[in-house]
Amino acid sequence: MPSMNPYRHEVKYYECDRMGVTHHSNYIRFMEEARVDWLDQLGFGFEKIEAENVFSPVISVTCEYKRPTTFKDVIEIEVNISKMTEMKFDFSYVMRVDGKVVCNAQSTHCFIENNRPVALSKRLPEFYKAVGEQLQK
Repeated sequence: MPSMNPYRHEVKYYECDRMGVTHHSNYIRFMEEARVDWLDQLGFGFEKIEAENVFSPVISVTCEYKRPTTFKDVIEIEVNISKMTEMKFDFSYVMRVDGKVVCNAQSTHCFIENNRPVALSKRLPEFYKAVGEQLQK
């Protein structure tokens, strides 16, 4: 399985606060954009997983802000799987502008079907295997 390409997000004017700095809440959205892109690159986009009636709610999110970003900055977001079980994945995110880290973050997601936990190794084995191959990188 090839390495994933980083996701790139250009900061929009409306994403900045009165001080001209990207509002902290937007980084959660950037994480989602990057995660969706990562899954697309893996070949298991949300539409494919959700067509199987499997959904992936967020359990927790953490962000550690290192440097501010501003309008027109291009944030390059590297997404990795840092931990996985049959029912939960932890994604890690390193966000950089011009090679300098601006934010380190993590999100944890479970998997459900009909509002009940589901074991991906049994329910979506190809997806589970593909993600596992990324964990080993």
